[in-house]
Amino acid sequence: MDTASRIEQALTAALDAVTPPSCPPRLAEAVRHAVFPGGARIRPRLCLAVAAACGNADEAAADAAAVAIELLHCASLVHDDLPCFDDSPLRRGRPSVHRAFGEPLAILAGDALIVLAFEHLARTLAQRPEHLAPLLLILGRTVGIPAGIIAGQAWECEPQVAVADYHRAKTGSLFAAATAAGGQVSGADAEAWRVVGERIGEAYQVADDLRDVAATAQEVGKPVGRDALLHRPSAAGELGIEGAIARLRDLVQGAVDAIPPCPGAAALGASLMAEARQIMPKGLADPWGQG
Repeated sequence: MDTASRIEQALTAALDAVTPPSCPPRLAEAVRHAVFPGGARIRPRLCLAVAAACGNADEAAADAAAVAIELLHCASLVHDDLPCFDDSPLRRGRPSVHRAFGEPLAILAGDALIVLAFEHLARTLAQRPEHLAPLLLILGRTVGIPAGIIAGQAWECEPQVAVADYHRAKTGSLFAAATAAGGQVSGADAEAWRVVGERIGEAYQVADDLRDVAATAQEVGKPVGRDALLHRPSAAGELGIEGAIARLRDLVQGAVDAIPPCPGAAALGASLMAEARQIMPKGLADPWGQG
């Protein structure tokens, strides 16, 4: 089974387990709307790629970690789109959850996905305590404070914030969880792998900042120009487009350089470089000078 199908099948099974007929029907629908159809599934793919690079043979543990991380990501998007934050009408080219189901159900759907991420790990890895406790800590650190996605959202409520701190919490934390979890289920050093995720995650946020000023809404599947409108910290706003492109290049190269020794290090590094080229808005210079 290819990686994309493997992720979708595992996500479907996780949601099927908590949306029986006894579940409030519109809540179940809102949760599914938040998860399917998905985007690029970058974070779970990264988790599985790290596990594969480390020679992982425990696919069930890797899948459980990847699913939990994607559920947290989907929850963060639901909450990020709410009127109290970005008030975004679109997500992935469709109405955001609060536009499709109303604000109360959007809040509940986001909360339910966060809980499900931890429940799914507990259910799947109950017989694998060597993975369960460390993964719960990795995800808890990813979601909460002082530097998880909740902290990242909270930085938007502060009068001042360093762009790097904002990016590291709001976006980098989930990427760090993906690489750390992939390493952990493979018996590798999770903290060493976390560095890779932090750098590639910050790079993705810089690319997102560039898309916000240089891409079209059709290209990204959500409104653009929101950072300036909402006075959000932005690498493109702080560094300018050329400076942000240079920062993106440095972060991706830093992520590749930080890959710990493992059987699949070279292939993973090449994959990260290829992915980074794909996220650049059309029409901007290639940070690696290849067109």
